[in-house]
Parts: sequence; structure tokens; C-alpha cells
Amino acid sequence: MRVFLFALVVAAVGLTVTFAQRSVQVFTGATVIPVSGPAIPNGVLVVENGRIAAVGPAGSVRVPRGADVTDLSGLVVMPGMICTHSHVAQPWGGDSSGPLQPEVRALDAVNVRAASVQKAQAGGITTANLMPGSGHLMGGQTLYVKFRDGKTVDDLALRGADGRVLGGLKMANGTNPQKAKPYPGTRAKSAALVRQRFIEAQEYRDKLANAAGDPEKKPARDLGLEALVEVLDGRRVIHHHTHRHDDILTVLRLSEEFGFRVVLHHVSEAWKVVDEIKAAGAACSLIAIDSPGGKLEARDIKWENAPLLEKAGVDIAFHTDDPINDSRLFLRSAAQGMRVGLSRQAALESLTLAGARMLDLDDRVGSLEVGKDADFVVLDGDPLSIYTKVLQTWIDGELVFDRSLPEDKKWAEGGWGAGSDNHAHHCCLGPTGRLR
Repeated sequence: MRVFLFALVVAAVGLTVTFAQRSVQVFTGATVIPVSGPAIPNGVLVVENGRIAAVGPAGSVRVPRGADVTDLSGLVVMPGMICTHSHVAQPWGGDSSGPLQPEVRALDAVNVRAASVQKAQAGGITTANLMPGSGHLMGGQTLYVKFRDGKTVDDLALRGADGRVLGGLKMANGTNPQKAKPYPGTRAKSAALVRQRFIEAQEYRDKLANAAGDPEKKPARDLGLEALVEVLDGRRVIHHHTHRHDDILTVLRLSEEFGFRVVLHHVSEAWKVVDEIKAAGAACSLIAIDSPGGKLEARDIKWENAPLLEKAGVDIAFHTDDPINDSRLFLRSAAQGMRVGLSRQAALESLTLAGARMLDLDDRVGSLEVGKDADFVVLDGDPLSIYTKVLQTWIDGELVFDRSLPEDKKWAEGGWGAGSDNHAHHCCLGPTGRLR
């Protein structure tokens, strides 16, 4: 009898574990915007084990028995947003020792407990490309993350099927990397330094190939050249800060010469060289600046960059460059693009699917499709309305932001503690935050 009872207990525990692993969440009643297809009024979204199991209109999607059903009637559901250029969590890269530092990794610098992570969640951003600064010709390796609630960078970092940490390489030209020696003082010198480093990477790759695995013949290991070989082999995308039309063309010239893939970031004067960008097949990650000021080389920036590039068939996304633009206000970037002629479809893609394509993640995120990660945002209105608020943010089927909770609402609206990674110890500060 004891053996029988023990077997029943074990079976019950096994069933419980199996049920937990197969937990199903169903969201009904909302207008679902898949981005990869037309909006679905009164849509149904089914999530199982962190992935999208089904999506479609009510009546066409079977709701599994025992599922956890949430009624979102009157609300809007769209894919989690993707910021292709963010400095959230302080991913600083190269230092003042030189202009070319492809060996440094944002992975080794990200502070996952930074308040900016929660603010990004409050803005509906679920995936981001964390970038080193633009003060170097090569500022370091970027890091692709999901803004999960995590304790270490490994909890946020995205990995490929082979386990490799995913990211690109940050590069910049124009005035940012122009400084006193050892930095370049001119645009021509900047391009020459980059060209020389890529030639060294080609030679390094050839030596590795000729060594055929023989350790005696291999060149001394060079972390910077290893990163550039990944670029030359197409395993790492160049994310290039550039503003002026001549600087844009220099990037395209180097891309053609060395065969690397590039996403052009900012491209303030894209409107002057649209045909050249199109011919090169480069994607553009734009920033929408709606206040005066900034750097001189961005003086000719136009909101019309977005519709002009769309018309030419160039893939475009928007980015925050947080803290330049606040992650909590990311939705308005696409709305500003529509204001000057960007199509609604391109505007929606610019926040989601286009960014996923630029990060080579469109098989996982960027749209609400069966098999993709369950990253989505619940809104109280149309995503391209200035009055719309992010109510909830979900990543891999887990709720990471809920505006109805006071602790989460502060990240969206501010208040005590909203701008700090941690409250100062209560022994030293009064309830208003002033010293006792």
C-alpha cells in the first residue's frame, strides 16, 4: 500500500510539473496588430511556454481547456518594440587609449540593474541593441538583449543557436572620433585608419586559413582582429554612426571595398544621398529629433528622411539613442514619421519588424506570428497616437511591466525612486528624499 501511495504521489508531482511546463495563456478581445499582416479586431493571442502558439480572430482560434484567459477588450496588442540603437544600462566600450578598439565588448560593461532598464520596459521596448559610444572609429562590440527582469547580463543577453552571444560592431565617423592624437584629426585620416585595420584583418584571416589548425603556424591571437574577421565573414553586422552625406558615402565605400554588412545609424543627411543608400542595399536606423540643438553636422537633419527612404525601398527603423530620446516615448518616433508622409505599415515596422531584420532576429521577434517569442505590448489606444499609453509589456510570455502596479507606474511617470537604480538607505533620507 505504501509503495502504491508513493507511486501515486510521484505521478501527481509529474503531472504537476508537466502542466507547469505546458502552461497556456490566452489574451482575447483586443485589436491585435501582428505587423506582418493586417490588424485583427477582436483578436485572440495564445501563448505557450513563452512562444506564440496561435493568433487570429475570435472564432478561428481554439482556446485550450484550462488556459489562463485574460480579457483585453477595448485595448490594442502589438509586438514588443525593438530599439536598434540604445545606451540603456551604460554599455560603455572603448577608452581614450586609441580610436580603434573592436576588441572591447558591451557584454562586459552592462549594468542590468540600472533604472533605465525598467524605463525601457515601461516604454514597451522588449529588445535592444546596446551600443558603446561614438567617440571611436571602432567603439566596440554591441550586445543584443531582451529587457527581461534579470540579475546578471546573462539573463538579458541574446544567444544564437550555437550559444554565441549576439551583437554587432559599433563604428562612427564624422566629428565624434576627431580629437587630439592618437585620434584622427580629419575625415580622410579617419577613413585611412579604418581601411588599414580591415586590411590587417584580411591578412589575419588568411594566416589562420593557411595554418589549417596547426598551432605552430597560427598567428598570435588578436581579439580585435578576431572581431573584424567576424565582420568580414558576415557573422557580425556593422552598426555605423554617421550624419553628413559625405560621411555616409564613405561608409558605403568601405562597405563595398571590404564586403561587410552595414546598418547606417542616424543618417541626418540621408535625404541628400537616398539613391546611393538604395544602390548599396544598406538599411537605415533613424533618430527622430523634435527639439533644437545638437551637433553641427546634424543641422540639416529632416524628418522627411523616413518617407523618402521608404519610397526608395530602403529598410528603415527608428531608434531612441537613449538617453538622447527617452525609451518611454519611443512610440512617438514613428508617429512623427507618419506626420511627414511615412506610411502606416512602414511606421509600425520601424518600431518592430524592421529593427528585427537589422539585428538578424526577425525569425524570433518583431511580429506576432506562430512560433515566435511571446514578446508583446498592451496599449490603451492606437500605437501611433500621441495619447496612447503602454499598459503592459510581456517578454517570453512573462509580464515585466504593468502600469496598474504602483511600483511599475513610477517607471512610466516618474516619482520618488524612478530615476535611481536603488533608494538611498532609509537611515539617511527622509520620506521626501531630503537628508535628515
